[in-house]
Formats: sequence, C-alpha cells, structure tokens
Amino acid sequence: MKRLLVVVDYQNDFVCGSLGFDKAKELEDRIVYLIKEYRMNGDEVIYTMDTHQSNYLDTYEGQHLPIEHCIEHSEGWQLYGKVKDLLQDSLCFKKNTFPSLDLAYYLEDKKYKDITFVGLVSNICVISNAIMAKAAQCETPIRVDLKGIGSSDEKAHQACIEVMKSLQIEMIE
Repeated sequence: MKRLLVVVDYQNDFVCGSLGFDKAKELEDRIVYLIKEYRMNGDEVIYTMDTHQSNYLDTYEGQHLPIEHCIEHSEGWQLYGKVKDLLQDSLCFKKNTFPSLDLAYYLEDKKYKDITFVGLVSNICVISNAIMAKAAQCETPIRVDLKGIGSSDEKAHQACIEVMKSLQIEMIE
C-alpha cells in the first residue's frame, strides 16, 4: 500500500510575496527532500494551490484577510522555487478557500498506508486540509511533518499543532 504526501499551498505569495515570511523559505529543503523520497519509494505526491480571482477583496475571506494573494496565474500564485519543477506532473487541487473539498472527495475513494502533510500556512490551510483528510480516511494515520510546515504567527502555529494532536493527527518531528 502506498503512502501519500500532500504539499499544501507552497506558493510564492506565502513564501516571498504578499503573505510571505522568513521561515517559509527555510521549509523548501525539507519539502524537496520529502517529494524526492516519496517518489523514489513509488509513493504518491499531490498538492494544493490557494487560488483566488481578481475580486478577492470582495469575497468573505478577502473582507477578513484584506491582502490580495494567490490571484490565479499571477507570479504570487505560482509554486515556489524547486518545488514548482518537482510537482509539475503531480495532481493539483486548486482551492478558493482554506480546505479543498475536492481533495477530501479524492481521498474518500483511495486507501493509503498513511497521509503526510507539509506546506503553508500551518494554522490555516495545513490544519484545514489535514482535518478534511482525517474525515475522509478516519482509519488512516494522518501526519504532519513539523519540519515542513510554518506560519508567520508562531502562537497560532503552536496552537494548531495542539489542536491537530487532539484530533489524533500525528506530528512527525
């Protein structure tokens, strides 16, 4: 049985763009390593992309987070660094909000040894998608690689780790 690696929103705007932060750049090596490891072992790698339109500021999210980001086809929407090339042939789930319902539906029809999440932002999109995966595959170990996630808000980052642990999502150190 295969393992699954899910790379969440490792996009320019979250790394070096409008919502970027220094620690996000430091995650690249870990994410690249995991993508290569999973591929070498014949496991599956998929990814999500935060995807908004030019009317983002008029959306519910835009009214609560009034910083334009990940506008489809913009430079900020693109995957960051080496990850972009490594994921070009992987299945992508574009999403206009924090979790991807399409990813959850996809997981319902699959069976994995385990599912591991990396990417950005830990306390928003990583946690949202990990919880959706837990709902879709309640008997599959859902994991988050702590060396592969981050947030600009360290307090919220630590809090989301505790919430995920309480939901029986495993943390990989």
